[in-house]
Amino acid sequence: MSAQIQNIVTSGTFSLDGGTWDVDNNVWIIGDDSEVFVIDPAHEPEKIRAAVAGRAVKAVLLTHGHDDHIRYAREFADSVNAPVFLNPADQMLWEAIFPGTTADQTINDGDTFEVAGTTLVALHTPGHSPGSTCFYVESLGTLFSGDTLFNGGPGATGRSYSSFETIVDSIRERLLSLPGETVVNTGHGDATSIGAEAPNLDEWIKRGH
Repeated sequence: MSAQIQNIVTSGTFSLDGGTWDVDNNVWIIGDDSEVFVIDPAHEPEKIRAAVAGRAVKAVLLTHGHDDHIRYAREFADSVNAPVFLNPADQMLWEAIFPGTTADQTINDGDTFEVAGTTLVALHTPGHSPGSTCFYVESLGTLFSGDTLFNGGPGATGRSYSSFETIVDSIRERLLSLPGETVVNTGHGDATSIGAEAPNLDEWIKRGH
């Protein structure tokens, strides 16, 4: 049996460049009845641990290093005895929350992660942050996009370490080439699909965000 996908929505704050905003985050659990990966265990670690329900957590996979995605990642990971993986290009964001430390393991483009007979492939998609990484699960027709691609367009690029031109290139070259029926499970808000978003690329470029 292939892996199943579970979504938990948690609430907290996002802080960067001197501002703080209330946010709801999507936490994704992928696996079976015995083992899972947890993608972006944002906020409310006890709520996420309850959803894991005693299953072995093979790893915590982080899509990027913004504090709403990582602030509680270490606490959650320690509570379930799991390693934390992060693309090292976001080390400066990690250190802003966990000074003088690193994540347990690095994520590099093309890395694969296996759970319940299912493979997740890391796609480095910089732009929202330098280390932003999506996870593509071809067998399930699913992409975990973090904050790179949302229902309605690219992730925000108006803050430190971000670039609109870079995120557009990442989406065009790495994501829009995926099958149109691919479900896009986002870091915030409603899911979408590659086919629903692809026709809007020129509009995003024209509006500049």
